Amino acid sequence: MSFKINIIFESYLFYSNEINLGLKVIVWMSVTQYPRAINHIAISVPDLDKALTWYQEVLGLTIIRGPTELTADDPKVGNALQDIFGSQFKKLRIVWLSSSNNIGFEIFQFIAPKQGTENDQSQYWNGGIIHFSITEPNIEGLVKKVSETGGKQLTKIWEINPEKHHKLVFCADPFGNMIEIYSHSFEQFHANVVSFI
Repeated sequence: MSFKINIIFESYLFYSNEINLGLKVIVWMSVTQYPRAINHIAISVPDLDKALTWYQEVLGLTIIRGPTELTADDPKVGNALQDIFGSQFKKLRIVWLSSSNNIGFEIFQFIAPKQGTENDQSQYWNGGIIHFSITEPNIEGLVKKVSETGGKQLTKIWEINPEKHHKLVFCADPFGNMIEIYSHSFEQFHANVVSFI
């Protein structure tokens, strides 16, 4: 007597195992899935030098490389840039920074064609990325610094979990890019929470 058992998971690692008494078991095993690491975030601004100064002085990001200029006729990256940004792309400036937990942060300034004006508010209804978030235990102090250096506080500071003093606030950089500030890490904020309210 022979039985065939098929167990299908997400991926396709296959193995077969002979078992005593003539039973043959065929199993499709899943390769363990794991969360991918966030490598970097990229924003665009109309003034790279002003943005670089702001992100270093206000958020404490560290320069890794640049600033540098990249063009469509660059023999190493020109074709890739036109593939990414379209055939109209001609020139940009970029700087690569890093956060304290080694998440990369790129700042782009599109020169040709030139970037439009700054954002007045998040256009969440258009889809896409809405904001990025940072962690700062002294949330009030950072909000004050953001506001005093050309950025804006967009919401009040919300204490989402009063027992644990978990707070958040939304701000914008001087160019309208939305930044959420958490008082605690993402895991501390969201683990074992049944409901925000």
